[in-house]
Amino acid sequence: MADKPEVVGVHDGGDGEWQVVSLVGGGRCFQTRPCPSCPWRRDSPVGVFPPEAFRHSARTAYDLATTKFACHTSGSEHPKTCAGFLLRGASDNLSVRMSFADYSGVHSTVELYDDYREMAVANGVHPDDPALAPCRGDRPMKYLPHREER
Repeated sequence: MADKPEVVGVHDGGDGEWQVVSLVGGGRCFQTRPCPSCPWRRDSPVGVFPPEAFRHSARTAYDLATTKFACHTSGSEHPKTCAGFLLRGASDNLSVRMSFADYSGVHSTVELYDDYREMAVANGVHPDDPALAPCRGDRPMKYLPHREER
């Protein structure tokens, strides 16, 4: 596996401001904690990112997905995998499961949404949106902390 992630897609988030970056590889390039404005954090303001961004990135939480949810603060120039995704949305992602040893040290000191669907709905995606139907991620990663550290 390459040390640097490869950006395999950059898509408009639906508002002309935000982009959705899809990654493969780069097992060692990841955030170790959710950043202050991470959409996986329950204490982050909802609606910062448009619902279309969550519809598009939902595929990272599908069973056997091979692309990973990128951290929005790292951008496409220096991409990293999102810590919130690793902790709550990657349980069925094949790329993450195949390289789980690379993700040691990922943790959160804040409360996160339980799974991709809950995070996306909180951010404006309708619960019955077809993009969310294949999302699984209904359980925390067994090899990563699944409760917030205090």
